[in-house]
Amino acid sequence: MATKTDRVRFEGALGERLAARLELPDGEPRAFALFAHCFTCSKDLKAVVRISRALAERGIGVFRFDFTGLGESEGDFADTDFSSNLEDLVAAASYLGERWGGPEILVGHSLGGVAVLAAAKRVPSARLVATIGAPSDTDHLRRTLLERAPELADAPGSAEAEIDLAGRRIRVRRQLLDDLARQNVEDAIGELGLPLLIFHSPVDQVVGIDHARRIYQAAKHPKSFVSLDGADHLLLDRPADARFVGEVLSAWASRFVDAGEVGERAEDEAAGRPGEVVVTGGASGFANRIASGRHRLRADEPASLGGTDTGPSPYELLLAALGACKSMTLRMYADRKGWPLEGVEVRLAHSKVHAKDCAECETKEGKIDRIEVGIEVEGPLDEEQRRRLLEIADRCPVHRTLVSEIEILSR
Repeated sequence: MATKTDRVRFEGALGERLAARLELPDGEPRAFALFAHCFTCSKDLKAVVRISRALAERGIGVFRFDFTGLGESEGDFADTDFSSNLEDLVAAASYLGERWGGPEILVGHSLGGVAVLAAAKRVPSARLVATIGAPSDTDHLRRTLLERAPELADAPGSAEAEIDLAGRRIRVRRQLLDDLARQNVEDAIGELGLPLLIFHSPVDQVVGIDHARRIYQAAKHPKSFVSLDGADHLLLDRPADARFVGEVLSAWASRFVDAGEVGERAEDEAAGRPGEVVVTGGASGFANRIASGRHRLRADEPASLGGTDTGPSPYELLLAALGACKSMTLRMYADRKGWPLEGVEVRLAHSKVHAKDCAECETKEGKIDRIEVGIEVEGPLDEEQRRRLLEIADRCPVHRTLVSEIEILSR
């Protein structure tokens, strides 16, 4: 399945503009995942990109972003700590929720895994959590930083040091060490209450395999563990390792997504009476969720009109309803007559035209709506059958509704 990547910016915990990428499948996403990268990494780490695209190829949209001060995001990394990272994560989930519906799947790599475990309770839409090479606590990072900057051990909170971490030069402050010491990740894991999938390499030289054991023991069922045999911590040595994570994660999520346990949240309760359609918009933007019974759709505007292009526009949905009605009507009529109709294709386009250009219209001033319809039928039909099918297409219920007097009551 083809995918596309959209560039996004949103406001993070410290008020800085954070850079993100939205990896979308070619078609309606089955669910959305939010990806938190490893400490000092970025959304563009090759492993992150490969995992995201593997998920998108299987119908799961992925929102990956740079934490404050990293990658393409604004801000000073030295001003951040683990708590501010959690706030960035929650801000990303909120941004995603306002436009596309909140993330059902939280995915975190290394320290990002700890972050999604700690923040899951604050993301109402979260239904599944997956970690990749994650420590079981924040003390692992704290000890690593102190090994490289022992002078910070007894320094005041504002003291800082420049250290080398995985080939990167970064500045850290004592406040980060203090914040890491205050976290209680084990309790957060025990209270998670969501299905958990743990990926870890038994030969991970950065975060030992024993951390996976501790996470697994602290979590309640349902929980699963997948061994990444021979993989390095960053999943960079072998590209196939990252794709394997994406493929397995997608298959695991399908157990919940395809069973309807994910993605059917508040709109399920709102759907109410049979035959009722519920459209839900967010706090900003044009993206809307549409619930019709057990079916889920999206509506939006294209980027050129200020939207995010995550679904058809309202007029495109209107054309789709008319086209579907014509196609269904032709199928029903041909089957009743026993005619050899082997396929129908309906192409529609909407425009505004000057009323004076419409000789048959009663309106003679201003503009009117015009819908142009092209119908192609397949099969060994004679000319009389084709002519009759064209007449029948204009008698479909939606066509007749659109050209009749309509009363719309809003309350």
